[in-house]
Parts: sequence; C-alpha cells; structure tokens
Amino acid sequence: MHVVHESSSLLSKMLKIKIYGTIILPVVLYGCETWSLILREERRLRVFENRVLRRVFGPRRDEVTEEGRKLHKEELGDLYSLPNIVRVVKSRRMGWVGHVARMGEGRGVYRVLVGKPEGQRTLGRPRRRWEDNIKMYLHEVGGACGVWMELAQERDRWRTFVNTVMNFRVPKMRGIS
Repeated sequence: MHVVHESSSLLSKMLKIKIYGTIILPVVLYGCETWSLILREERRLRVFENRVLRRVFGPRRDEVTEEGRKLHKEELGDLYSLPNIVRVVKSRRMGWVGHVARMGEGRGVYRVLVGKPEGQRTLGRPRRRWEDNIKMYLHEVGGACGVWMELAQERDRWRTFVNTVMNFRVPKMRGIS
C-alpha cells in the first residue's frame, strides 16, 4: 500500500488543504471549546498550522538568489484564506459559552461557568478565568464586555459575535516607509 505524504506531488494543493481542514484540524481541535489557552499554547497552535501550511504550499523561489526559501507567515496568510487555528478555537469556545449561558442556573456546567472559587488563592497573578476570556474576545471585536451573559441569551446576536470573532483580522503592523 502506498501512503501519500503531505508533501507528495501526487495531490493538488487544494486537496491537501481539504484534508487539513476535514481530517487533521478536527483531530487537533477536539474539545477545544473547554480549553483555556495561554499565549504560549496559542503560539504553539500557530506554529503547528504554519508548519503544515508550509508543507502544503512548498518553498518559494527567491527572486534575487533563485534559491528556494520558506514561506513567511504573511505569505501563508495570503495563500490560506480561512481563519487561523487560534481564531477557530476562540469562536468555538464562544459558541459553547453562549450555549452554556442559555442553559440556566440549575445545570452543573452553568455553575462552573459563572461560579467563583472559594478559599484563598495562591500568590501571584490570578489565573485567567472563562469569563475573562469571553470579555477579552468581546473587547477585541468591539462588543459590550460587561453584559455578555445577557447578550448570550439572544442566540442570533450571540452567533453574530461568534462569527465576528472567527473572521476578525488583526491589522498588520507595517513599517513606515
């Protein structure tokens, strides 16, 4: 049996992207709705995605030296038009949080979402909570952070915010020329 590698020339780039989106990405993101990512983990996810996309699109020929070189992440962003992996995680998490917020106070998962831990916390910076993540995502897209629980009760408006988080693009910082 012949195993096809992601850098195989037997498959088109579009087919490789479809394989990535339908087979690899769901496995990598299984259960991401419950993750509480820190910046280091977000970076690792981006590195993973960039590594896969570099294998799919192959090296770029440098115009000056005529040698092959790795694609820069900006070039990958231009070639791969779908939202990046961190945006997918954030939007899935927001969708799940909206679902949980509509469940009601009687459900255990709801109590975990809005509950405040008891006891004395350890020294240092407080750990980021679910609510902190949601407020941060809403702030990124210009949403009302203080009333997120009320907003989540309106399914259509919440879905709009989830889609906005998914498709939100951070402006690229370019040098002044």
